Amino acid sequence: MKLETPDMTQDNIEKLEKLFPEVVTEVKDENGKTVKGIHFETLKQVLSPEALDGDEAYDFTWVGKKNARVEANTPIRKTLRPCKEESKDWDRTENIYIEGDNLDVLKLLQESYIGKIKIIYIDPPYNTGHDFIYHDRFDMDKNEYDNQTGLFDEEGKVNFKENSNSNPRFHSDWCSMIYPRLMLARNLLSDDGAIFISIDDNEQANLKRMCDEIFGEANYIGLITVISNPRGSQNSKFLSNIHEYLLMYAKKSSSLEISGISKDDESLNEFCETDNDGRKYRYLGLRKRGGAWRKEDRPNMYYPIYVNPRNGQCSLKKGNGFIAEVIPKRPTGELSRWTWGKDKFIKESNLIVGKQINRSGEKEWDIFRKDYMDNDAGMEKKTKIKTVWTEKETNYQNAKNEIKMLFGNSEIFDYPKPIYIAKTLVSMFYAEGDIILDFFSGSATTAHAIIQLNAEDGEHRKFIMVQLQEECHTESEAFKAGYKNICEIGKERIRRAGEKIKADSPLTTADLDIGFRVFKVDDSNMKDIYYSAGEYTKDKLKDCVSNIKEDRTDMDLLYGCMLDWGLELSLPYKCEKIDGTDVHFVNGKDLIACFADNVSEKAVREIANRKPLRAVFRDSSFRTSPEKINVEEIFKLISPDTTVKVL
Repeated sequence: MKLETPDMTQDNIEKLEKLFPEVVTEVKDENGKTVKGIHFETLKQVLSPEALDGDEAYDFTWVGKKNARVEANTPIRKTLRPCKEESKDWDRTENIYIEGDNLDVLKLLQESYIGKIKIIYIDPPYNTGHDFIYHDRFDMDKNEYDNQTGLFDEEGKVNFKENSNSNPRFHSDWCSMIYPRLMLARNLLSDDGAIFISIDDNEQANLKRMCDEIFGEANYIGLITVISNPRGSQNSKFLSNIHEYLLMYAKKSSSLEISGISKDDESLNEFCETDNDGRKYRYLGLRKRGGAWRKEDRPNMYYPIYVNPRNGQCSLKKGNGFIAEVIPKRPTGELSRWTWGKDKFIKESNLIVGKQINRSGEKEWDIFRKDYMDNDAGMEKKTKIKTVWTEKETNYQNAKNEIKMLFGNSEIFDYPKPIYIAKTLVSMFYAEGDIILDFFSGSATTAHAIIQLNAEDGEHRKFIMVQLQEECHTESEAFKAGYKNICEIGKERIRRAGEKIKADSPLTTADLDIGFRVFKVDDSNMKDIYYSAGEYTKDKLKDCVSNIKEDRTDMDLLYGCMLDWGLELSLPYKCEKIDGTDVHFVNGKDLIACFADNVSEKAVREIANRKPLRAVFRDSSFRTSPEKINVEEIFKLISPDTTVKVL
């Protein structure tokens, strides 16, 4: 591939990479140097609403990848309908629960939540070969796969020999399912946000390559191994699996800020020293341990330190009591280096202490630094999260116990995750009203974890849960308990978990948000008008007096407008009577809507006097065209900055 476009400078390529990381690749320039380049065929496909012609090859690719990419960009005529009767604390909650296909939901949320989601955690199907509503055996139909790959020539003879042990058609459908969802999810992440994906060995390698393409390899943060079943699973043929994975990517690694997690009891016990101010600290060796410890690795961090034997104080200058010279070296005698350079040593000299230690039966001096348990502002110092989780809380049996604690039956939901996982991931970030999205929410473990975490630290994180209405099998414990689908289990779990958390700590959880607004994916609020002029009859014309479907309520129309205008679904809502007419207010003046028939001029003027950013009416709100024109003139006169819309 050649860099033929003259304005495709490296700066322009880097700008394009921020928008479409999947189109950037590595190429050789005219001097044979490896540089970043643009895969123009991929760029064309990203910008095209249709699948383009061309052979597909493994680079990473699979049969159906082009269509999967198109699927992410294909618009839909659907909306989210509010369901107040299934919600909890509708008027005050900022949490959202959405029922429907998550691909549809992710598309519907693009305007309202683009760049606003801080954390995404998902636990998608693992492609284990077991039946699942998302077809947890993503095994493409053999004939369909054979036709797309060209397995047979024109005479019906096999073009190449299949490798039955690594038949790629098993993975193709799974990749096509997850790919467009991750593309859309990336748009929703804030620049300082991150996504975590639970997965096992079945698709971990494919998922990693897919995420490298979608999020950019530079934004790969790490792979966490979770010991989920210490006793080991006997389902696999050769090995007893005890672990799963958490794959982590940042939206933009240069903007990612992680506060870390609280230290465990064992770590806290190391802070056994106390200074004059009562602050707890521990001694950490100043000599570099671990990798790059040699003097040659960082020569500027190799220098002598002098200790005053009377008080243990340290200096870079010899004399005036500082007589004991210490150089960084390993117990075996190899020259090493310090972890701090001279500038930082001088700046933090009050934290440096010389101590005598016994080494090989002889006393000698070594240098330590004070590491305080909290920072200068008195806030707890956090620790980095580890790449291997061995804590007992990660055992998935705990998840079963959590279900049993709420429902009295651990078999209400299959394969739940323990709340410890989501709690730990979310607690890594600074809260400040973060929005957490889980679009494979299952039993709503993530919602449970967020409510619990908010109760513990007093923060105000918000969640958006998305779940397909997967029916419960008639022989399942969930169905026997009265739950028809997974969504019913998830919503009930949030209700029960929230009430239990408040009951356990009533004095500190008075303002805790344990509610959620329920929305359900449905067809557009607007009728499909597709007849040609010659096909219209009197009945059809009569049916088209209103282009709004008859079964749609004011609330349906209101939240449909909010999605169109890019307003968050959690914004405060209230309804007032103005001149006997219901008027809906979203976040005060962000949006004022009135969908009543024959709205009076007095009501219109009062709405205009509120000076909303947006105002919306329906066509039937006005009996005649002059009345509709009059509304526009009223707003031009009273509130000219208001955007007025008529459905």
